Amino acid sequence: MKLKTHLSIDISLSGEVIELKEGFAKVLLKSNKSMVADEFGLIHGGFSFSAADFAAMAAINHPNVVLTKAEVRFLAPLKLGDEAIFEAKIVEQDGKKAKVEVVGYKDKKEVFKGLFFTYILDRHILEE
Repeated sequence: MKLKTHLSIDISLSGEVIELKEGFAKVLLKSNKSMVADEFGLIHGGFSFSAADFAAMAAINHPNVVLTKAEVRFLAPLKLGDEAIFEAKIVEQDGKKAKVEVVGYKDKKEVFKGLFFTYILDRHILEE
């Protein structure tokens, strides 16, 4: 299956889609120095959120998908050198609306969990 959304995303910051099926996506986030928040090597949680959001958008896989709401929990920190996998699957769909569950793992341990609520617009959100 070919990715149809977020084609210009910077994979060094938001992760890379490594698996894509109907209603499912897996994103690999490789931490790097640009993500570090402090002298301990803590990766800012925004990068985990970005990878999870990217996975959710890829699971929908429509060029006009937007995020309308997210309910997330950060379960464990990431540090420089860590790699995390974010798995997204559609758990509810009603027309153009969908709810996507995303779980992030580091070494098979859950580090992130969330529900992403999406909507498919008739045209791109920035198109006039």
